[in-house]
Amino acid sequence: MSDKYVAYVSTYTQGDNFGIHIYDVDMENGYLIEKDKVKITNSSYVTISHNRKYLYSITDFGVEAYRIEQDGMLTVLGNAPINGMRGCYLSTDYTDRYLFVAGYHDGKITVLRLKEDGSVGEICDEIFHKGWGNIAERNFRPHVSCVKMTRDNRYLCAADLGMDYVDVYTVDFATGKLKLADIIHSEQESAPRHIKFSKNGSKMYIVHEIKNIIDVYDYSLKGDIPEFEKIQTVSTLNDYHATGSAASALNLSEDFKYLLTTNSGDNSVVLYGIDEESGLLDKKFCLPISGDYPKDACLFPDNRHLVSLNHESDTMTFFKVDLEKNVIMMNHKEIKVQKPNCIIFHKLISE
Repeated sequence: MSDKYVAYVSTYTQGDNFGIHIYDVDMENGYLIEKDKVKITNSSYVTISHNRKYLYSITDFGVEAYRIEQDGMLTVLGNAPINGMRGCYLSTDYTDRYLFVAGYHDGKITVLRLKEDGSVGEICDEIFHKGWGNIAERNFRPHVSCVKMTRDNRYLCAADLGMDYVDVYTVDFATGKLKLADIIHSEQESAPRHIKFSKNGSKMYIVHEIKNIIDVYDYSLKGDIPEFEKIQTVSTLNDYHATGSAASALNLSEDFKYLLTTNSGDNSVVLYGIDEESGLLDKKFCLPISGDYPKDACLFPDNRHLVSLNHESDTMTFFKVDLEKNVIMMNHKEIKVQKPNCIIFHKLISE
């Protein structure tokens, strides 16, 4: 029997209280069928715990926790405040002991303890980024846009879109406290937005919003000291592209063979192949997504289809992916959904 999936789509709520939509995934045809929606305000980002049992979401009031039922439905476990402005990104460590929240508006990292039942406990640490960046539009003060653990679960990497760097913190797993261990400097006015790690954890990928580039780093340990060495920079755009474009999404395929990003303004999706040995990126295509401001996009788990979440046109658009010809072809009617932000596919566990 083939694997079954659901997809969770987070949205802003403007006159609608349903901020998370749950879809059954039609893998054969590359489409989504809505099965439920969850009342939550302004779910700007969701993540699933590494044990695949719980889903966590940003909300106006802090964070909300849900138990993922066997059929993919969500049962609320409760919410917890983050003692600051609404977050923009969240993730757990690989042992699901802590939840990390990135604060774009206040430049803050919040660490919350997770309980054994998946609910969210107390705040363990709060780190405010400080300083002044380059005076260029909004890129002039701290904006923490992503918080992601290295795959060895040793360091928390925090991308600061306003300061053009990624702070690297050690995590005290007894107390939940963070301590600065390193700083990875990006190009000036590049705006590092999201971070992903390769399957074996030795490569780090950072997408930069303003310069429309992805930097690839080697990650290793020298004793107890983390080392990050840049080995590649690739553009997220074609040579011909719309002005005012900004890179947005960053997602790995389920098999870790492909990396995907999107460009607003240019309104395109970009797919890269990942070299299994070197981890370097090879651009396969950069093509339009038939929508406005693709805030997120993702390959279906079998890599045969692709969905784009078009934030400003309030749509999800669907494409068949031909990895031999490196093209995509629209294959379904768009789905209307209000201000979609991100999508996660979740494999259902059969009895």
